[in-house]
This record gives sequence, structure tokens and C-alpha cells, in this order.
Amino acid sequence: MSKKSDFRNRDRFIQLGIAISTLRRMRGMSQEQLAEKANVSRSFISAIEAPALARPFSLVVFFNIADALEVDPADLISASVFPDRVLKNKKD
Repeated sequence: MSKKSDFRNRDRFIQLGIAISTLRRMRGMSQEQLAEKANVSRSFISAIEAPALARPFSLVVFFNIADALEVDPADLISASVFPDRVLKNKKD
């Protein structure tokens, strides 16, 4: 991956990390709980959610996180504004 594309995608990874963090908190989940459900380490979730890091990750990890958060991956990608069906508490 070239440095130019790395820089271009940086903001996308930051935005996605913020969306993951926001939805995780809305679901009442800890980083540890999300990590366990997504089959990654807590430190990996922490890195994804940290805006200063812009941590890239694979589609497999992305799909695992989306499944763990009970959200359609497309909604997570376009998460600057979550639709009502995403915000609904899935614990009920």
C-alpha cells in the first residue's frame, strides 16, 4: 500500500473506529466484551477505537466486529448518522 493511499484512508479508519466505539458504548459493552465476541484482543479494539492511531484492520475483523455489535456492516461504514434500527437497544 502506498503512502499516498495510507494517508487518504487514515480518516476513514478514524471515522470507523469512532463509530465502533460509539455503538459499543450504546450497546453497553466493554472493550473486553466486544473483543471476546469479535475474536480479537482488547488491545486491538482499543487501537481501532483510538482516533490518534488510525489502526487498519482486515475485513474479517470488520465483519466480526459488526456481528458482535449486531449491526449490518454497511450501517457501520456509513455510521456518521446511525439509522433508528441500529440505535435500538438489541438487549431487549
